[in-house]
Amino acid sequence: MGPIGAGIAVLGAAIGIGLVGYSALTGMARQPEAAAKLQTAMIIAGALIEGVALFAVVVCLLK
Repeated sequence: MGPIGAGIAVLGAAIGIGLVGYSALTGMARQPEAAAKLQTAMIIAGALIEGVALFAVVVCLLK
């Protein structure tokens, strides 16, 4: 059951990062002057999502 859970965790992270990127690019297209702030927020959110996904993969593979 571990590898299946790890795959689901990675799939969830991929969807989450995709949604973050989509939303940030939409915001940048609407307000180009806010691009720097949006990019910083997008990178931080992506890193947090990756951290949670890595933790989930480790937990799934250890069980």
